[in-house]
Amino acid sequence: MDMGIKDRVACVAGASKGLGRAVAWGLAAEGCHLALCARNGAALEALAAEIKQAHGVKVLTRGLDLCQPGQGEAFCQEAAHNLGRLDILVTNCGGPPAGGFEDFGEDDWLRAVGLILFSAQALARGALPAMRGQGWGRIVNLTSVSVKQPLNALILSNSIRAAVIGWAKTLADEVAPAGITVNNICQGWILTERVEELLAHRSQAQGISRDEALAQAVAGIPLGRIGRPEEMADLAVFLASERASYITGASYLIDGGLYRGLM
Repeated sequence: MDMGIKDRVACVAGASKGLGRAVAWGLAAEGCHLALCARNGAALEALAAEIKQAHGVKVLTRGLDLCQPGQGEAFCQEAAHNLGRLDILVTNCGGPPAGGFEDFGEDDWLRAVGLILFSAQALARGALPAMRGQGWGRIVNLTSVSVKQPLNALILSNSIRAAVIGWAKTLADEVAPAGITVNNICQGWILTERVEELLAHRSQAQGISRDEALAQAVAGIPLGRIGRPEEMADLAVFLASERASYITGASYLIDGGLYRGLM
């Protein structure tokens, strides 16, 4: 299927590894030019070189911390200026530390809000003027299955990722008349560096091996395996495409059946 986004410009946050990296590759394969940001600027530059060689697209990279005020907005503005347009925004960030309620103080909560919620809205604030001017845009937020089904020992993520869904649903209504869609991906267990961190936390907390912790996670997944980053990236590319033009304000699970609710 032709996704209809060749020569579009896509901004992808947290692109140096994991889900963001997979999404960057997926969009480049469809012919999108890229603006990539993450804290690890050196890793981004290496990724950009690989993508340029493989797909011949333009790639702008910036090493920055989206928790710092103004950086997300400025990055999207720079991308639109340097690449001539901005059509697609994929918001994405690493998760806050694992733990229970009594493990965290007020500063931890404030940092988690900045990491998960403020970073997404700052990126959107920077991207929306270009999208409105073009009369076309796609915003895709990478969240978590925890917005549907809270996960043990992830109280910060469970709480604040749900706020992203509320923000995105409201934003989708506001920008729909401008031809801009806003959707969310709620991924489950996908084998990334972040999941390895969670497995390590579970392993230490329970006094079991990493493989035993993984087996526990997989036991709750009807498909019987952990997901691959490229599987999630395929969904992100579709939601960012011309083919998804009548989808907005929606949240899509990609979790191998982990979530057991009806809606």
